Amino acid sequence: MIDETVREIEELQTQSSSVVAAKAARALEDVLDRDHPTVEEFLLDLERSSDALRRANHSHAPLYTSQDRIVSAVSEPEPASVDAGKRRLAEAIDAVVSDIESSKDVAAERAATLIDDGDTVLTHENSSTVMATFDHALASGTTFSVYATESRPRLLGRRTVRQLAEREGVDATLVIDSAAGHFLGDCDRVLVGMNCLVGDVVYNRIGTYQIVTAAAAQDVPVTVVAASAKFVGGGFEFENTERPPAEVVREPADGFAVANPGYDATPTEYIDSIVTENGVMEF
Repeated sequence: MIDETVREIEELQTQSSSVVAAKAARALEDVLDRDHPTVEEFLLDLERSSDALRRANHSHAPLYTSQDRIVSAVSEPEPASVDAGKRRLAEAIDAVVSDIESSKDVAAERAATLIDDGDTVLTHENSSTVMATFDHALASGTTFSVYATESRPRLLGRRTVRQLAEREGVDATLVIDSAAGHFLGDCDRVLVGMNCLVGDVVYNRIGTYQIVTAAAAQDVPVTVVAASAKFVGGGFEFENTERPPAEVVREPADGFAVANPGYDATPTEYIDSIVTENGVMEF
């Protein structure tokens, strides 16, 4: 399960960083099924397995923080026996996954109150927390419209509009990325997720920066919704992901280069608010 999860993360088969973190936490259950003659060998196996998952994507902050939390919960202090360590590991995995899911849902419920009846919202890519926000808004009886950018090159926005098309009370429109600024004049708010917040910079799927700055130029408020676990302090250094050229061009890139970064950086000065399970941060 660990090797399979590492491949999925490396290939970005799962887009949401919170979903990735939860899946990676569950992958550590493999360690529970292995034989370990000593506590030292058990802890070494756990550390190596966790390191393999973390190395799969250096841009996913929740992956880093959740793995660090699990390993620390098991190894500090050192367990008295292998069985005691495995009990700690099982409990830590359950606690981390529960916190990821509950914090995301509470943040989404809080953000949903910012969507008024009849609003038009523009979103980018396919954030699971943004989708949960839409679901909470719809559950409260709010009806609204959504412009979703295609989010090339992986076309994540197509997934967003297909999911919204299955819901009653929301009108969804897919727009090409380069038309985001054109449609912002019709919008009441931009609502996006984030990969992580490091200092005063929000890292999110490529294309976020240009949407946010265009929204700022048109006085359209921008709200980021995310779990507080995506706020990263020391020990984590964001590393962008350079995606394969084949995602952009089908033919071989002969005689030219293809730049395909996975994420971009948006200073919080262009953002109006970040909503988490703990409250609303306004800028």
